[in-house]
Amino acid sequence: MGKIVLGVVALLALSVVSLFIGVIDLRPAALLQDPAALQLIAVSRAPRLFAVLITGASLAVAGTVLQMLVRNRFVEPMTVGSGEGAALGILLVTLYAPAASLFAKIAMASATAFASTAGFLAIARRLPPTQPYMVALVGLVYGGVIGAAVTFVAYQNDLLQMIGVWVTGEFSAVLQGRYETLWLAAVAAVLCFVAADQFSILGLGHAASINLGLNYRQVMLFGLLAVSLVCALTVVSVGIIPFVGLIVPNIVSRMMGDNLRRTLPVIAMMGAGLVLAADIVARVLRYPFEMPSATVLGVVGAVVFIWLLYRPARHAP
Repeated sequence: MGKIVLGVVALLALSVVSLFIGVIDLRPAALLQDPAALQLIAVSRAPRLFAVLITGASLAVAGTVLQMLVRNRFVEPMTVGSGEGAALGILLVTLYAPAASLFAKIAMASATAFASTAGFLAIARRLPPTQPYMVALVGLVYGGVIGAAVTFVAYQNDLLQMIGVWVTGEFSAVLQGRYETLWLAAVAAVLCFVAADQFSILGLGHAASINLGLNYRQVMLFGLLAVSLVCALTVVSVGIIPFVGLIVPNIVSRMMGDNLRRTLPVIAMMGAGLVLAADIVARVLRYPFEMPSATVLGVVGAVVFIWLLYRPARHAP
C-alpha cells in the first residue's frame, strides 16, 4: 500500500510539473492574475496532460491484455504489428477516402489493427510454447513486415512525411478539440478492468479456461477488440508509442503477481507515469525544442527489455 501511495504522489507531482513546462513561460502565480495563463492551461497544457495520461494508462492495460491472450510476457501491441496495422488503416483511408471523418479513420484503423493482431495470434499459436523468446522475436519481425509495407505504400504515393506523424508518437500537436477521442481508449481500459478476472483465467490456457467455465471465444474476441481499439485511437491521435505495454506489466507482475483484478489499476497508473515522465524529458532535453516522446521511450524501453530478458523471474509475495 505504501508503494501505491508513493506512486500516486509521484504521478500528481509529475502532472503539476507537466503543466508548467513549455515554450511559453508559465508560473503558478500567473494563474491567479493573468486570464491568458488560464486559457493556456485550458487550450494546450491540460489537454496535453490528459492525452499523455490516457495514452500511457490504456497502452499499459492493452499490453497486459495482449500478454494474456498470447500467454507470453514479451509481447505488446506496438511491437507485434497492432500499431503498424492501425497506421496501415489510416493510410488506406487517406488514399481512398481522404474526406472521411475522424471516426471513419478510427474505425478503419481499428479494423486493420484487429486483423493484424489476430494474424499474430494465429502465428504465435503455432510456435513452441517452451520458447517464449521466439514468440517475441517473431512478433518483432511480423510488425516490421507490416511497417515496411506501410512505408512502401506511403513512398509510392508520396506520403512518407505524413505517415511519419503516425509512426513516431509525440504530444506536441495535442490541443483542446484534437484529443477527445482518446477518452474512448480510457473507456476500453476500464472495461478491461471489469473483465479482469476473465482475462486472468484466459491466461491459464484454452483447456483450463474451458474447464473453469469461461466462454473462451467471447473473452478472446473482447480482448482483441479492446487492444485494437486502444491501438487505433492512440495511433490516430498521437502516433505509435512503443514499449509501454511491455515493460510496465512485467515490472508490476514481478512486484505484485498476476491477479489482474489487483494489478490492473497499478499497471494503468505506472503506464501513465512512465509516458508522462518520458514526455517531460522529451520537452526539456533540448529546450525550447521538443523530441518525440516515442524516441525517449524507445531508448528506455529497449534497455528495460534487455534487463527483463536477462533478469531471472521472481515470484511476487
